[in-house]
Amino acid sequence: LHSVAIVYAKSALQTAQSTNNHRLKSESFGTLGKLNPKQSQTYFEQALSQAQSVRASDIAYQWQQKLGNLYQKQKRTEAALQAYGAAIENITQVRRNLLPNNADLQFSFQEKVEPIYREYMRLLLASPNPDLKRVIQTNERLQIAQLENFLQCGNLDIIPLNEVKNLPSAPTVVHIIDLDESVEIILQLADGSLHSHSADSKLVKTNVDNLLEILQSLRLSSTAEIDILPFPRSLYDLLIAPIKTYLPSSGTLVFTLDASFQSLPIGLLHDGNDYLLKYYSIAQTLGSKVRQPKLLLKDQLRALIGGLSEINPSIRTLNVLENMEALPKVKEEIEYVKQQTSSSKVLLNEKFTSQALGQQLSSFNFPIVHLTTHAQFSSEAKRTMFFTWDKAINALEFYSLLKFSARSNEDGIELLVLSACQTAKGNKRSALGIAGVAAQAGARSTVATLWKVDADSTALLMEQFYKNLKNGVPKAEALRQAQLNLISDSRYSHPYFWAGFILVGGWL
Repeated sequence: LHSVAIVYAKSALQTAQSTNNHRLKSESFGTLGKLNPKQSQTYFEQALSQAQSVRASDIAYQWQQKLGNLYQKQKRTEAALQAYGAAIENITQVRRNLLPNNADLQFSFQEKVEPIYREYMRLLLASPNPDLKRVIQTNERLQIAQLENFLQCGNLDIIPLNEVKNLPSAPTVVHIIDLDESVEIILQLADGSLHSHSADSKLVKTNVDNLLEILQSLRLSSTAEIDILPFPRSLYDLLIAPIKTYLPSSGTLVFTLDASFQSLPIGLLHDGNDYLLKYYSIAQTLGSKVRQPKLLLKDQLRALIGGLSEINPSIRTLNVLENMEALPKVKEEIEYVKQQTSSSKVLLNEKFTSQALGQQLSSFNFPIVHLTTHAQFSSEAKRTMFFTWDKAINALEFYSLLKFSARSNEDGIELLVLSACQTAKGNKRSALGIAGVAAQAGARSTVATLWKVDADSTALLMEQFYKNLKNGVPKAEALRQAQLNLISDSRYSHPYFWAGFILVGGWL
């Protein structure tokens, strides 16, 4: 079979040469490179040359990856770095030209493209003096590509954290990057200095898996806190303790989490004395990019509130979510939000339809959109959804509702709150759906929950959260204070009640 494959490849090459088909020549040389290990470098270099001659970025990156791997084995580090870097530039070009509905190319992204970014970062970090800034930039590009792949779109209106302007102070950013054999933690301080630490991947992932299994279990609320704590403590020791000496004593920490860790509630990490949330307000970003953070002003406390305290029987037959029952305390939560906002429009039950939601968003400027309804986040856009009275709206459909809103309001949505949602069980990349919905909404900040939370405590948390916003407290700190308020209440001190709330995007 191997010999037959070589014959076919050589035949294809002859055809390509006789017709002067550079693309076919590139593919034929590349195939011969895969089939002839001893001559692979020569073949891959010829394949690359032919692809570059016709600017075929979609195949050039493949040969650059192959050459990068070969140069790496030959200890030609600089050549390998150049090859991987060029491959990523070509991938970026390909992604700009991707048809949004090309399902085959979208599906192959995780399998074919992600490894190139990670190989490049591993090689950068292997240097005696690693270029940490370039590692951060590469991880940033990977995560934005993941998000665009999820959304089947490009050119998101988000900027790198180091380009954010007019902040009271620069944020402290913690990058946590999964490189398979290791987990890299890179700390970026307000003064621009960088510090890194490498953690044992097996230890980190074992603790993450064990913690997520508990957090995503229906028995979470009845699991003793002492049985949960060993995993947050181990993760703190692995991820935070080695950089603790460089961290400020308080303030906001902005985390950029790799896909493997996006369903992890970072505030739950524990130093042996207290939760990380006790010391810092916490925001998560995807790829260290956000819309320009901006404080929510008092005159912007205008909200569109949608909620379901009842479930339309026809929706229940879809069997999209397990155990979908009417949500208690929805009316109380809506009332709390109304009281703390300067004006609001409420869509409740049969009035909360997809059409009514779209009409309100397109007709009026609502800086705050608060939805208290069943929702699920997944690593697949079509499985990331929330429910209105008449239908489930997935992440891609949500965009069609919001695009008219974006046209009528340059600033988009300042704050999107998705209450009573959960991440898909067993899917480590589920929280990608939160970032996806936030990006689709053009929301500056998004508050969501990682699991189905308690109705009474959520209503109280939301009341306190909006009170804090009304008093001019930045969003991440407003959420933190609301969570601490629950922790101080003996009824709600268990992590089940407060740890699942996360803020994605701008922390101000």
